[in-house]
Amino acid sequence: MIRLQGEIRAALDAAAPVVALESSVIAQGLPVPANRECVERMTAAVRAEGAHPAITAVARGVPALGLEPDELERFLARDGVRKVSARDLAVAVAQGADGATTVAATLALAHRAGVSVFATGGIGGVHRDAPFDESADLLELARTPMIVVCAGAKAILDLPATLERLETYGVPVVGYRTADLPGFFSVDTGLAVGARAETPDDVARMFLAHRALGREQALLVVQPPPADVALPRAEVEAAVERALARARAEGVRGSAVTPYLLAAVTDATHGRSLKVNLALLEQNARLAASIARALAEHHQNRAPGGKTHR
Repeated sequence: MIRLQGEIRAALDAAAPVVALESSVIAQGLPVPANRECVERMTAAVRAEGAHPAITAVARGVPALGLEPDELERFLARDGVRKVSARDLAVAVAQGADGATTVAATLALAHRAGVSVFATGGIGGVHRDAPFDESADLLELARTPMIVVCAGAKAILDLPATLERLETYGVPVVGYRTADLPGFFSVDTGLAVGARAETPDDVARMFLAHRALGREQALLVVQPPPADVALPRAEVEAAVERALARARAEGVRGSAVTPYLLAAVTDATHGRSLKVNLALLEQNARLAASIARALAEHHQNRAPGGKTHR
């Protein structure tokens, strides 16, 4: 049922590395024209590391990995493109809609299509003002065995609670060359992660061991944003608090909260947070591609019967 773009189908048939990319970040998360820059930078980063980028979406009712040029233009223009989480996939398909997939929806589609690695900016998590309000990303991470590369959870969230929830759900959180949970726009949060990896091959071997043990959760790989553009943690926290106050005053609720808060933080930081966002998206795509390549090499080295060549 999932349509694979020709390049992606050929790559999967050849067991070549593929990296899934979400489409909500370009249709709802980033402003125009930064969303086009995001696509260009992420896809180029994936290709530079020898992998194939697969933007995931529902295109006029068709769940797809890889968008055709005209489809991508519709998503960049955003006219009539709805935000689609995992629960919304069937409705978008049945209604023939254009749906930009969130982290949760991308996980659901990419895993079903046979892709093992996914790069995004930040995952959703537990909201600050309403601890009962959790992103569907968390539950999907708890039941989808993929490697997800990100810069932690979005800075607008309750990060300690989000990290605790990931632990409860059994999702391993691996810091890439860090022992600290990144703060999305900032390098650190003061929150320790459960494990550390130094190379893409380290991550690939962790995931293979994870799957060999029958674990069904995702392996969440977190890396801080590039140090040359990262913002101080105190500045980010102050900007988020001001944005939350504005959202409460204006009655912003539901799925509108995240894009509203991110835009407000961009305003509060005079556009510097947008620069960080683009840089970390590109960096995450590059790391994900390196991990996908390492994972593909492990698979290629396995002989029939599960034994490895030496």
